Amino acid sequence: MSPADPEVSTAVGAASDSRMAPGGPGYRRMNLALFLAGAATFVLLYSTQALLPLISGEFRATASEASWTVAAATGGLAVFVVPMSALSERFGRRTVMTASLAVAVTVGLLVPFAPSLGTLIVLRALQGAALAGLPASAQAYLAEEVRPRALVTAIGLFVAGNSVGGMSGRVVTGWVAQEWGWRVAVGVIGVIAVACAVAFRLLLPAPKHFKAGSLHPRTLARTVRDHLTDPLLRRLYVIGALFMTVFGGVYTVIGYRLTGAPFSLPQGIIGSVFLVYLVGTVSASAAGRLVNRLGRRGALCLAAATTAAGLLISLLGTLPLVLLGMVLITAGFFAGHAVAASTVSKTATHGRAQASGLYQSAYYIGSSVGSTVGATAFHVAGWSGTVGVGLLAMLGVVTITLFGSRAARAAARRETAAVR
Repeated sequence: MSPADPEVSTAVGAASDSRMAPGGPGYRRMNLALFLAGAATFVLLYSTQALLPLISGEFRATASEASWTVAAATGGLAVFVVPMSALSERFGRRTVMTASLAVAVTVGLLVPFAPSLGTLIVLRALQGAALAGLPASAQAYLAEEVRPRALVTAIGLFVAGNSVGGMSGRVVTGWVAQEWGWRVAVGVIGVIAVACAVAFRLLLPAPKHFKAGSLHPRTLARTVRDHLTDPLLRRLYVIGALFMTVFGGVYTVIGYRLTGAPFSLPQGIIGSVFLVYLVGTVSASAAGRLVNRLGRRGALCLAAATTAAGLLISLLGTLPLVLLGMVLITAGFFAGHAVAASTVSKTATHGRAQASGLYQSAYYIGSSVGSTVGATAFHVAGWSGTVGVGLLAMLGVVTITLFGSRAARAAARRETAAVR
C-alpha cells in the first residue's frame, strides 16, 4: 500500500492531529465540563418557567405578563450573544465562559428577593445577558479543540447538558415550590448553578488551539457579514429559531394547561412532567448517528416531523397522550437543535464564535418569540392556539430544508456543467 493511499493518508492525518478525540486525554473531562456548563445555562435560563402560575398568583399577573420572566432572560441572551462571542475571540473561550457563569450565578442568587414583577423581569434580563458568553463560546471551543469526526457528538453532549439542566431545574422547582413557594425554589436553583459553575472551571482543559482575534469593529463587522451572506448559515439560523419557537411556547404554557381543568395537577406533579427532558438528552446525544444515517437534511426533516407529531398528539384530552406529545416534541426539538448547531460549527471556516453567536442569537430570539406568542395564543385560543403556532414553525423548518436541498442540487448541476 503506497503512502499516497487514502487510507494511509487518513491514518497519518489522524495521528498528527493534536485535537481531542474519544478515548484520548482530556476528552472525558472536557465533555463533563461542558455538559455541566450546558446544564447550568438551562437551569438558570428557564428557572421561572415551571413556576409561572405561582408567579402570576403572587403578582396578580396574566400568563402573557408572567411569561416575560422567561422572555427577558432569553431576550437578554439573544441581544448580547454576538458581542460576547467577539470577546471570546479576543480573550479566549474558557475565560469568557467562566466570567459569564460567575455573573449569571451571582444574579441568580438575587432573583429570589425580587420585590415586584418588574424587578424580577429586569434581573432575569441581566441573567440572560450574562449567560450570553457561554453557548457560542462553548461551540467555538469544541470546533477548535475536538477533531471534526467527533464534533457532532461533542456538541450533542453539550446540548444534552442543556436538556438535563432544563429538566432538573423544572423538577426541583416544582417540588420545592409546592412546599415553600417559588422564591425558595429559584434560590435552590441558584445554589445548584454555583456548584455546576465551580465544577466546570475545575474540569475544563486549557485550550491548545485558540488563536486570539481582533476586536476592531471593522473586522468584526466583516466577519458577521460573511456569516450572514452564507446561504447555508442563514438557513441554519432560521431553523434554530423556528425549533426554539415551538419549544419556548410549549414549555411556557404547559404549566397553565396542567393546572387547569380537566387535569388540575399540583405544582410538584407539574414539575415532574419535565422529566421528559431525559428524552431530549438521548436524542441530542444521538444526533451524530442520525446525521450519519440520514444526512443533515434528512435528520432535520425527521426532527421537525417528530415535533409536529407531538404537537398534534398533545391536542388529545387525556393526560397520557399529552405526555406522549411532550416526549415527541422534546425529542424532535433537541435532535434538530443539535444537528443545526453542529452544522454551523462545521460550516464556519473563520470567526467560529461569531458564527455560533449568530445561531444562538436567532435561537434565543425564537425562544423569546415562542414564549410570548405561545402564551398570547393560549390566552386567546387555549392549547390549540399554542399548537397552531408550533405547527407553522415546523412547516417553516421543512420548507427551508427542502429549499436547501433543491439549491444544493442546482449548484451541483452547475458545477458538473462547468467541468464538462
